[in-house]
Amino acid sequence: MEKIKNIWFDNNRIYMRSTENRLLSRPLEAYPELKDASAEQRNDFTIDEDGMAIRWETLDADMHISSFYETTEPNPQNEVAAMFNRFPWLNVSEVARAIGINKSLLARYIYGISKPSEQRVQQIREAFHSFGRELQSA
Repeated sequence: MEKIKNIWFDNNRIYMRSTENRLLSRPLEAYPELKDASAEQRNDFTIDEDGMAIRWETLDADMHISSFYETTEPNPQNEVAAMFNRFPWLNVSEVARAIGINKSLLARYIYGISKPSEQRVQQIREAFHSFGRELQSA
């Protein structure tokens, strides 16, 4: 069974060398908690005893070897990204909180790693409209 031998970071990607000598990589956009972390935080990881998962204790983040098998690459040309590009001063954490989802999930929508349902896109639009109404009344 293939296991994680080593990982490292370079050019906005995380790389994994397996015990079968396979080299796999993923964009950091797929893992917003790692993308937003410092180099020191990223390098502060442990590979579990069975070689199947990585843990970043200081970031409270985990990654399973199966994550490296995913092939979806970022697609920044999407509706959610366009909304945030139009209003770059908006805080992703606050928008996520307003619609009741995790910041990392919203970041994956923004980077185009995950595709939100039409209902979720509508929730995001409504949050933007709500923020706009609040700003107008100030």
